Amino acid sequence: TAPYTTELQYLVIAGGGGGSTNTNGSGGGGAGGYRSSVPGASSGGGASAESTTPVSGGSPYPITVGAGGAGGAAGAVNVGTTGSDSVLGTPSSITSAGGGGARWSYSPAGNAAGGSGGGGGYTSAGGAGTANQGYDGGAAKYADGQKAGGGGGGAGAVGVSASGTSEQGFDGGVGVASSITGSPVVRAGGGGGGSVGDVPSVHFTDGAGGSGGGGPGGRYDPSNPTGPYVGNGGTNLGGGGGGNTTWAGGVADKAGTGG
Repeated sequence: TAPYTTELQYLVIAGGGGGSTNTNGSGGGGAGGYRSSVPGASSGGGASAESTTPVSGGSPYPITVGAGGAGGAAGAVNVGTTGSDSVLGTPSSITSAGGGGARWSYSPAGNAAGGSGGGGGYTSAGGAGTANQGYDGGAAKYADGQKAGGGGGGAGAVGVSASGTSEQGFDGGVGVASSITGSPVVRAGGGGGGSVGDVPSVHFTDGAGGSGGGGPGGRYDPSNPTGPYVGNGGTNLGGGGGGNTTWAGGVADKAGTGG
């Protein structure tokens, strides 16, 4: 008797990227790539649902769940690590790209590319997202009196780029909702950027993580050195980690790890 074959609906999300550390605005990590075949739902990057994939009974299909990328190590300037890919090993394998690790000014832009792009730190642009999986990360700004980190890209929207003159971190891009488990859950939000850290006595506004597991940005405060002022990406949601900014002469704690 031939094995029974049916069409599989899937949701494959990669690990989110880690946030960066910097002295003048730190970037949020990008969300993990988001691919869905649930009818009527969306994939990342504004794409429609993909086609379902055929599977047969009695055939093993390996699954790889990508881990979140590490946040930038404690110190003045360290980039986030890109998240790991997730793979559904059906006959035509489905791969979602790990979220981009957040940048600082002199790190290669390609290192921040991923399922969704990592946010920029200091003066850098955000990384590029992957088509049909996620959006670009937001740019940082160091001009016009502003020192601010960009938000990581999310599956549902770009990370917010620094603008204006306020000394703050900017928000991560939002994720995408899916009801594949029964109730709608938002997943794959980008990490928030960290605010300026060169005025120890003042705590500026930090970037919020994008809905769907994006970690909030933050900064080291010498008056409360144990924090916490930075957040990891949501567990099993593929969110990006928050950026963490130090103050001049100080040392930031590590940035948030991707979910």
